[in-house]
Amino acid sequence: MNTGSATPPETVGQLGEFGLIDRFVARLGAAGQALLGPGDDAAVLPAADGRVVVSTDSLFEGRHFRRDWSSAEDIGHKAAAQAVADIAAMGARPTGVVVALALPAETSVKWTDGLADGLRDECARAGTAVVGGDVVRADLIALTLTAFGDLAGAQPVTRGGAHVGDIVAVAGRLGWSAAGLVVLTRGFRSPLAVVNAHRRPEPPYAEGPHALKLGATAMCDVSDGLIQDLGHIAKASSVRINLDTERFTVPDKLRDVAGALGADPMSWLLEGGEDHALAATFAATVELPAPWHRVGSVVPGHGVYVDGVARDAGGYDHFA
Repeated sequence: MNTGSATPPETVGQLGEFGLIDRFVARLGAAGQALLGPGDDAAVLPAADGRVVVSTDSLFEGRHFRRDWSSAEDIGHKAAAQAVADIAAMGARPTGVVVALALPAETSVKWTDGLADGLRDECARAGTAVVGGDVVRADLIALTLTAFGDLAGAQPVTRGGAHVGDIVAVAGRLGWSAAGLVVLTRGFRSPLAVVNAHRRPEPPYAEGPHALKLGATAMCDVSDGLIQDLGHIAKASSVRINLDTERFTVPDKLRDVAGALGADPMSWLLEGGEDHALAATFAATVELPAPWHRVGSVVPGHGVYVDGVARDAGGYDHFA
C-alpha cells in the first residue's frame, strides 16, 4: 500500500483553473476597500462619490516584460504600478484593481505565486488591493489590469486644464527605468539601482490627490516619456510648455551609468518612460512642497520646447 502523500502540483496545468484561482486569491490577502471581494461573479466597490475613475493597462510577455530579466514578483509590482499610477494622475485614490491573467498551462505554480505576491505588495503600497479578475489559457503570459478610483467629491485633474502663466512641476523619479532598460539590453544586470528601477517602478501615488488639493490645473503620469506626456497636456490645453534643463537634477547614479555606456542621461529624464512619475501644472502662486519641483512653465503657443527649442514627442509609441 502506498502511504505517501500526493505530489504537489508544479504547473498551472496540474493545478487546474479553479485550483489556480483559489491559490492566487489566497495569496492576495484582504480585499481592501471592497464591499465584496474575490469569490463571486463580480466584486463590489464603494462609490459614495457617485462617480468612478477607471483605467486599464495591458502587459504582454516579450513586449512589456521578459522573464529572463524580471522575476514574477517584479512583473506583479510593475503591472500594478502602471495601472494605479493612472488613477493617481487624475487626483483620485485607488479603491480596487481587477486582473485578467492569460498564461500557458506549463507555467509553474511557483511563478504564479510570485506574481500574486508582487501584485498584492504593490497594491498595498498604493493603498488598494486586487478585488477580482479572470484566468485563461494562452501561448504567452499576458496581464490586463483595470484600476478603479474615488475622487471624494473633487473634480478630476485632466490634461486639458493648463493655463498660460502656470508652472510645470514633477514628482517622482525620471529616467531611472530608461537607464535600467539600456543596461539590460546591453546584456548587463548591474548596477542594481537602475535595473531594479526598470523592474519595479515607484510611482508617487499619494502625490496625485495631494496635487489636486494644491490646485493642480492639469496632470498626467509619465509612462511614455516626459516630453511626450507633457505634449498631451499641451495639446489638450491648447498651450505651449517650456522645459528648462537647468531645473533638472541628473542623479549621480544615472550620470555614472550614462558615462559608462556613452549615453546622454538628460535624454533619459526627458524621453524615458515607465517611471510613472507625476507631471502637473499649477498656478504660479502655488508654493510647491517636496517632492514636487518646478521644471518649466506654460506659455502661449503649442507643443513642448526644451531650452527654447521645439522638441518632437520622443518617448514610447507602441506602433512606431
